Amino acid sequence: MTERDAKIESFLSRSGWSDALRAVLAGDASNRRYLRLVHPETGERAVLMDAPPDKGEDVLPFIRICGFLRGLNLSAPDIKARDEDAGFLLLEDLGDDLFARVIPREPQLENSLYSAAIDVLIQLHAHAPPPGLEAYGPAMAAPLSALAYDWYLPAATDQENASAKSEFMVAMQDALAAHAPDCDVLIQRDYHAENLLWLPERDGVGRVGLLDFQDAALGHRAYDLVSLLQDARRDVPTDIEVDMIARYIDATGQPSAAFKAAYATLGVQRNLRILGVFARLCVRDGKPGYLDFLPRVWGLLQRDLAHPNLSALQDIIDKTLPSPSPEILDKVQAKCATDPRR
Repeated sequence: MTERDAKIESFLSRSGWSDALRAVLAGDASNRRYLRLVHPETGERAVLMDAPPDKGEDVLPFIRICGFLRGLNLSAPDIKARDEDAGFLLLEDLGDDLFARVIPREPQLENSLYSAAIDVLIQLHAHAPPPGLEAYGPAMAAPLSALAYDWYLPAATDQENASAKSEFMVAMQDALAAHAPDCDVLIQRDYHAENLLWLPERDGVGRVGLLDFQDAALGHRAYDLVSLLQDARRDVPTDIEVDMIARYIDATGQPSAAFKAAYATLGVQRNLRILGVFARLCVRDGKPGYLDFLPRVWGLLQRDLAHPNLSALQDIIDKTLPSPSPEILDKVQAKCATDPRR
């Protein structure tokens, strides 16, 4: 038994779950892992979040944002027990019905699920965000989008391009400042079908179970719409994307043209960041499976760049970043887990 396993046993014993049946749940791109627990006496289920502090994980942001979301009657999981110092949370088990699983099984529900997810954002954005959130504004967002130049470009071309990155950074920050400068709502940042659960037995916005919101920040209200509707992991039908943007605009009174310009600009920012992060997960962290998503991400990026307000960015990216062709993806995959910055 490892030291970490011994700490888990101690936490579960203190929480009354020491004899629970356990099964590993799918993790994410972080160092967190999750175990599903079934209580041997009551049959109650729970989820153990194991977030090791020595690997850079911290449960406090999750606890804080979870409490805020639940205070708005949104379905973030109830926290049954916690050990902040050790990095353990015992969470309400919201089930297995991720949007990404329900939609292929019951495609007739797709519009209803996305409508409910948009209604969650409408509810969330109607309330002032909690204090202390970091601002995900142009000064923070532009460098994060440049991860495409830090990781994807060198892996794809065997060379860095500092001048191209510098030119891009200026243009990206200018575009964000012009079209998406506001940071006035809580953004969850990973608000998509792999992190949303369908809870049809609940009412209204409570039907959407929320996961993976610990990286929440203060940002533009279009950001989580981009995360939801320009999903790196699945194709969202164009008519649903258009209808959901209209649903949000109609409910919130946002000016349509300005909101759509912000949406496209944040789409460029987010998709470039994902391009860099997924390349990094391969070459640094030894997780090549994320490369499978890059063609979809690139297609979304190109669609956003077609917005008439983003021609300067389009020119730079067209000149400096190669598309993830099969040959490029093979080249990146060949570098899997070879980066010395591991």
